[in-house]
Amino acid sequence: MFASLHTSSLAVGFMQARAPSYSLATRIRLALFARHQRAHLARLDAHMLADVGLSADQAKAEAARPLWDVPANWLR
Repeated sequence: MFASLHTSSLAVGFMQARAPSYSLATRIRLALFARHQRAHLARLDAHMLADVGLSADQAKAEAARPLWDVPANWLR
């Protein structure tokens, strides 16, 4: 349900390398979906975060990622 955690630099680098093969509409849709997922993640309490194996700091870092920074596996 939630975006996987990984470093922003790897995801941005992958997105830039693959960007020409994806339409603008696809990239916008992925960015909006990431924003939606991260907003939900930011609202989870500590108990729910523990259920998905995340700390509050990890969830906060994920929720703060840029809109265009989507997981690489979403682009396959």
